[in-house]
Amino acid sequence: MPIDAGSLHFIVGPAIALAVLVLIGFFLRWAFASDSSAKPRRPEELLTPVASMTRRESALAFRAVLSDAGIRSTIRHPAAHRSDVLVFPEDLDRARALALSFHGQ
Repeated sequence: MPIDAGSLHFIVGPAIALAVLVLIGFFLRWAFASDSSAKPRRPEELLTPVASMTRRESALAFRAVLSDAGIRSTIRHPAAHRSDVLVFPEDLDRARALALSFHGQ
């Protein structure tokens, strides 16, 4: 079967492949784009430190006390031999009251 030198049928396959790749690229850009309309979080919405302890076990015990009181909390370890217990701002007053009565250190 002779090849017709004036025919452009050999370009159809690569053109379709290129078009599909471009469509996939646009789809991926749309799917994984960051939401620029999302408002940044205000500082008062972030976790607030309520206690700093020298032992990890004390921080875990205080966190258990907070959990028993229905207060969500987490622990961070910013340095060696230091553990901070953090709570949400709406629970800060109750957590501070519990921290004053906590004797786990």
